[in-house]
Amino acid sequence: AQEGGWDRDSVGSQGGELTLITDELSFGRTEVIDNTRNPDFVRKFVLDFFFEEKQNLRFDVYNVDSRSCNISKHDFLGQTFCTLGEIIGSTGGRLEKTLSGIPGKKCGAIIFTAEELSNCRDIATMQLCANKLDKKDFFGKSDPFLVFYRSNEDGTFTICHKTEVIKNTLNPVWQPFTIPVRALCNGDYDRTVKVDVYDWDRDGSHDFIGEFTTSYRELSRGQNQFNVYEVRHDTGAVTLLSFKVESEYTFPTSLHYMSPYQMNAYAMALKAVGEIIQDYDSDKLFPAYGFGAKLPPDGKISHAFPLSGDNENPNCVGIEGVLEAYFQSLRTVQLYGPTNFAPVINKVANCAAEITDGSQYFVLLMITDGVISDMVQTKEAVVNAASLPLSIIIVGVGPAEFDAMEELDGDEVRVSSRGRFAERDIVQFVPFRDYIDRSGNQVLSMARLAKDVLAEIPDQLLSFMKSGGVEPRPALSSSPLPELHRHI
Repeated sequence: AQEGGWDRDSVGSQGGELTLITDELSFGRTEVIDNTRNPDFVRKFVLDFFFEEKQNLRFDVYNVDSRSCNISKHDFLGQTFCTLGEIIGSTGGRLEKTLSGIPGKKCGAIIFTAEELSNCRDIATMQLCANKLDKKDFFGKSDPFLVFYRSNEDGTFTICHKTEVIKNTLNPVWQPFTIPVRALCNGDYDRTVKVDVYDWDRDGSHDFIGEFTTSYRELSRGQNQFNVYEVRHDTGAVTLLSFKVESEYTFPTSLHYMSPYQMNAYAMALKAVGEIIQDYDSDKLFPAYGFGAKLPPDGKISHAFPLSGDNENPNCVGIEGVLEAYFQSLRTVQLYGPTNFAPVINKVANCAAEITDGSQYFVLLMITDGVISDMVQTKEAVVNAASLPLSIIIVGVGPAEFDAMEELDGDEVRVSSRGRFAERDIVQFVPFRDYIDRSGNQVLSMARLAKDVLAEIPDQLLSFMKSGGVEPRPALSSSPLPELHRHI
């Protein structure tokens, strides 16, 4: 950002912070840069770009006077609006916008740069030290720190990392730091990396000591004679002490990917349905199973394994226990096709077959991202289960085509297998994408899903009771209502 009416505080200290808003939802904040009206923010925002969509952005700039996380406690300096397409479509991916929002006052300008990220997912960890740097402070020595810049296609440089400040020394040893390789060079191993050396000053007017250039390829050679850099404009040198690179393993394209910022579709569906239906279960113990994975230690494929890892006790305590078991299972099993439904349906149907007097009713929630692979066996399982105290909810997540799943939802045509028709309609299928709120409101998405998929459960329960001639018990305190048992 560039100054243009930003006043100094009465004590001469000002910290600048930038907040990015996407479609009225706060996306993130930059770091705070102290004592400057021309901040060059280090933190980058990574966004998915969709050419066919208008992706509205709002940027708010604040003066930070305290450690409060409440943005309303800080001074508003200005804001600007644009779309992601405007930035990407600008010459060289560089867009300058005027800040506004304070009547009668010039608020300065803000400059955006955008670059497509490479698919490189390596993470580099390095440590550096310096020797015999110039003395810049009148009292004491220097307080040196390093600033790393990635070169851009147009020859300019973008800041990508700052080290910590080492106080009062000409021979600093900085702590090891980790940086994504694509942030350092965007996957181009020979792209120039520029490093500036500064002496930190409390008032923000840091003294330039010198600079040197290198590349990822040079750094990756580790500690050797070639990774000792003479600092231009200075008599000192910076030495690479260590360098290692590791691959960052993630599930970025998997619907099971566990983001630190929001629940995945599986967790959302499970929580949406589970938190409502668990109120009708007295012990809050829910058997939870996975289907389609290789299990440790021998890699055996299973289509009905307990998420708890305990074959003798598949129960999880409450919906939070189910979520915890699901997340833990993702870390221990290897996801593996095909998508077979029949084993889980048969397992739960066997439990339901043991109690048919109307005292208990079972609800099986199945969440899948794949087109069913054993349709013939699944239809057989559903027809067999239709006479039992059981309802089945199937939620399809992701972009797959689920047309075949509609065959299991007997709203129009009752499910049949080998000439036999299901006695009752016990299956409800919905694709989760039909319920996702466009603004990204997960709570609203979950509420819509739960309302729709659970709407048929009461009628399905009543249809079982009626078919079995089960009459409602007298409303006595000693006679509890039929208990719902939910399986996942």
